[in-house]
Amino acid sequence: MKDVIFALDIGTRSVTGIILKQLDNYYEVIDYCMLEHQDRSMRDGQIHNVVAVAETIAQVKSQLEASYGPLEKVCVAAAGRALITMEASASIELKDAPISNEEAMKHLELSAVQAALEKVSGIHNKANYYCVGYSILHYYIDQQKIGSLIDQQGDVASVDIIATFLPRVVIESLLAALARANLEMEALTLEPIAAIHVLIPESMRRLNVALVDIGAGTSDIAITNYGTVVAYGMVPIAGDEITEAISDTYLLDFPMAEAAKRAIVDAREANVTDILGFETTISYETLAKDIASAVDNLASQIAEEILTLNANPPKAVMLVGGGSLTPTITTAIARKLQLPENRVAIRGIEAIKQLNPSEKLLSRPDFVTPIGIAIAAKQKPVHYVSVKVNEQTVRLFEMRTLTVGDCLIQAGINIQKWYGKPGLASIVTINGKQITIPGEFGEPPKITLNGSTASVNDHIKNGDQLEVTKGEDGQAANVSIHELLGEISPLKIYLNDNIHKVHPVYMVNQQPMSNDYIVKDKDVIQWYQPSRLEEIVKLLSTEKLSELKPFTIYINGKSVQLKSSETQVYVNGQTAELSQQLFTGDHIQIKHANQPKVIDYFKQENKEYFQTITVFFNGKQVELRNPLYIIKRNETIVDENTRLYSNDRIELHPIQKKDFIFQDVFKYVDLELSKKSGKFDVLKNKQPANFHDPIQTGDELEIVW
Repeated sequence: MKDVIFALDIGTRSVTGIILKQLDNYYEVIDYCMLEHQDRSMRDGQIHNVVAVAETIAQVKSQLEASYGPLEKVCVAAAGRALITMEASASIELKDAPISNEEAMKHLELSAVQAALEKVSGIHNKANYYCVGYSILHYYIDQQKIGSLIDQQGDVASVDIIATFLPRVVIESLLAALARANLEMEALTLEPIAAIHVLIPESMRRLNVALVDIGAGTSDIAITNYGTVVAYGMVPIAGDEITEAISDTYLLDFPMAEAAKRAIVDAREANVTDILGFETTISYETLAKDIASAVDNLASQIAEEILTLNANPPKAVMLVGGGSLTPTITTAIARKLQLPENRVAIRGIEAIKQLNPSEKLLSRPDFVTPIGIAIAAKQKPVHYVSVKVNEQTVRLFEMRTLTVGDCLIQAGINIQKWYGKPGLASIVTINGKQITIPGEFGEPPKITLNGSTASVNDHIKNGDQLEVTKGEDGQAANVSIHELLGEISPLKIYLNDNIHKVHPVYMVNQQPMSNDYIVKDKDVIQWYQPSRLEEIVKLLSTEKLSELKPFTIYINGKSVQLKSSETQVYVNGQTAELSQQLFTGDHIQIKHANQPKVIDYFKQENKEYFQTITVFFNGKQVELRNPLYIIKRNETIVDENTRLYSNDRIELHPIQKKDFIFQDVFKYVDLELSKKSGKFDVLKNKQPANFHDPIQTGDELEIVW
């Protein structure tokens, strides 16, 4: 029949067939048929007995064909409860090179999705699962939660994701059951997508809304945000758990408890007979009270899964499916999510704006999904997309806008492993401490889409060709001493009013080097900043350091420092020791000294070297001296004017004092006897004397012709 859509909702307990007619932009229900499975041929949305499920499908098809003629093609949906949700993580060492762009962060996220796929598939047979979406749970820097990884400093960046996968066997078994019922798949969708498509138009998907389809065996969850479906989930309890609670409370077998549940929801009360034969009337209020704990458990698990998928409570929650009619379930979920009660609501087919009202179908929430399958599978069918990745054909379900990243995941390519290897590191020792200098980071992999450079966020279409090339390896560590140690400010020192810069000293393997030396593996580096006065003078001055040290000699084996014979060094105007530490801005002044003589020792020690008297000869004053010591250096006799050298060993031998005599004066005066002739007189203090007469200070000596 032209403009007629045949759709099947193949559930855990029953198969619902529905026929819609398209009228311009609207749809009208022509008829439907619902039959329950004869045995447990479906479990949690997965076909376990293809033959048995095919028989139920064939019966539904046959009943509808009796009124509307042959049905050859059908729209179906993969059950949301067949989706597999898996959490995973990925990490990367930053090594002082933070993630600087969205592309690098996306690579890390895809590595986490790849890890989730490996967990789901048990490492092998990744092609048997399709990733239909993922959401970020948390980013971390050094195990601390962070809002974004871009430009964050630390050692390790990590991400936790939750990804959703569809097993390929779900599709294959669905196709097999349809084939046995002589039906061809016209279009495919996902049950959560089907319900969202008719209840939450694209214009509303920027809102953070959770849709929960509470069926018999499972509760399927889909979440919208940012204009798309961002996450899928499932909890393995639903309406059957409520039925079991009714069965336990009122001693009813399961079918009778299920019938009673439906009757109470529809008529507000029901009469039941328990297994002991007692009749009881159960009101809606009584039922709600008696099954409160079971409802609370169901609400808790649904709310917990929503928070896992969404991280925070959504803005609103829509409930569909037969289980959504469970008494007080809306208020229980609102309480668990800390939402106002009016933010959790049951939605029936009256909420489907594209559907014309029809007496053929009651306005119930359990018909939303079958109608959604028919409309969504027709308007937004899920297509297979084939893409070549490095000449390998990869097939994906186009359940959302597909990207290059999706192709890489399906092809089993862990993008992080395609980065170039880091360059070889160098291990060096600096001032006794061993450090490792990492090599340069490897380049990211190069991705081309149909020959043009692409990123993992670029969209793909059927027939595209992707090439992924491993990034180039990084270079070995190539760092200079300056880059390794950083800028070290030199000391600024004034020497005799001239400013000088004293730079650090660098030694590599005991050899002096400049700071632009490129460090090599196993180098032993020592460096220090000269700051002692002795070091500074040695670097800046031509002075001999020996002249700056104490001038020491040994007198009769005892050390003596000749203070007046040392070159004096002053720092900031104060006498300084050579071991003194200097700082930027200090002023050094050097005052030089002459080489000492023997007599300088006697002056310093206030020792008399000479025995002296002063007399007058022929009217002129004359000073007479006799040494008081014999001075030897290395067994050689020296006099008072002999120059001394550092560490000289001098021996002093005292000489006994003796009187001066008249003739001693001739050692100190010039008497030109050659010009004189005849007899002369020798006078001392105007009295006659001879040359051997003793003399003393103040005597007047004369020779008169």
